Amino acid sequence: MTTTKKLTDTLFVAEQLQPEDMAELAKAGFKMVINNRPDGEDENQPSSAEMAAAAEAAGLEYAHQPVVGSNISETDIDGFDAIVSLAETPVLAFCRTGTRSTMLWALTQASEQDNARILATAEQAGYDLSGLVERLDQRRGQ
Repeated sequence: MTTTKKLTDTLFVAEQLQPEDMAELAKAGFKMVINNRPDGEDENQPSSAEMAAAAEAAGLEYAHQPVVGSNISETDIDGFDAIVSLAETPVLAFCRTGTRSTMLWALTQASEQDNARILATAEQAGYDLSGLVERLDQRRGQ
């Protein structure tokens, strides 16, 4: 099974999951999986439909919220926040490496936490989001 990385007590991130990971995630106590990758981003990537079917078979809720990492929109951020806020927890969000899902979480936290805390949380999970500071400041200023 892939390694999950904790951002909060209720939200974890991971790199690309496979359909066969879903049963293990359910056994580990996860309630929902969010797929932040657009279909077809990589030729070896399982489709969202395959992932959804495997999640459902394992008793997990599943959401496909495709996001392009270099072009995260306000709608993407608000959508991620809504999915996580409404989900039974714990939630596991994944993308190719976990960075995009971590960036989405970080951007939802801009008005809740200061940059140092957001960046430290991401760093503890193995993600360097120092390049996101300007965007965090912009989002905080809205």
